[in-house]
Amino acid sequence: MSDPDPHLLIVDDDERIRELLAKFLKRHGFLISMARDAAHARRLLTGLEFDLIVLDVMMPGEDGISLTESLRGQLLTPILLLTARGEIEDRIRGLEAGADDYLVKPFEPRELLLRINAILRRVPEAPVASTIPKVLHLGAVRYDIDRAELWHGDAPVRLTATEVQLMRVFSAHPGEPLSRLQLVEELGRAGSHEQPGAQERAVDVQITRLRRKIETDPKQPRYLQTVRGAGYMLAPD
Repeated sequence: MSDPDPHLLIVDDDERIRELLAKFLKRHGFLISMARDAAHARRLLTGLEFDLIVLDVMMPGEDGISLTESLRGQLLTPILLLTARGEIEDRIRGLEAGADDYLVKPFEPRELLLRINAILRRVPEAPVASTIPKVLHLGAVRYDIDRAELWHGDAPVRLTATEVQLMRVFSAHPGEPLSRLQLVEELGRAGSHEQPGAQERAVDVQITRLRRKIETDPKQPRYLQTVRGAGYMLAPD
């Protein structure tokens, strides 16, 4: 039996944009639901599960960044933000709130499709019961490589799809510095029309957010280290 088509939720107050995106994504094999604002999205999310949320930042009432932050405390569903060109701070705030990626308006629909597929590829598959896990110990935190799960004691630590991808990259190269350019490429941001500085700044934000989940003191990281002139390095016990 084939896997079901991914189900996406598009949240945008502009009906024309919602309809255009829905039509385009349906042609590429996605199931689509639409919401006109944050309140409408919340109602849909109480009864349906989605594989990814495409969320506009600028909406009347509760904006996309606030909604992202709220949802991230409840859901692991990947979130792709649509942001206005030039609003760099909004994009950074969105990543800090828990978004997995962002796309700057105006954009080509094909780039949206590529970003969506890249995020969905990063979402971990269900673990195989017979797999013997490999575990990295990071002080009080442990990372199960095979299951792509982070644990603090007996409590699971929520990871976004982007954070899962970062942990997979770092765990494949423990003790090895990885440059910001390498991480940009691993996160699928290479080739974006954004300036390189903005791409690397986005990586820095993701690292900062991941440190909050790993480190006892994120301002003095012990396990996810900055290596001067080289990039970042995961240094497990």
